[in-house]
Amino acid sequence: MKEKFALEKTNFILIAIGVVIIIAGLLLMTGPSSTEAHFEPDIFSIRRIVVAPFVCFVGFVFMIFAIMFRPKNKK
Repeated sequence: MKEKFALEKTNFILIAIGVVIIIAGLLLMTGPSSTEAHFEPDIFSIRRIVVAPFVCFVGFVFMIFAIMFRPKNKK
């Protein structure tokens, strides 16, 4: 008897794409940090405080879509 999983191969591929998008957003947030001896103004860059969180948010929304996506049945 063939077991039926809740998610299909297409769902897992879309979930993997979502994970890659989230990781890309987290990588965009990385950079040099400030210390007591040296202030790094890059911590307030647009990339780190606007773009990267938006990319992560898009990744999470895409993950929700990937889980809810129902492929058309093949006959």
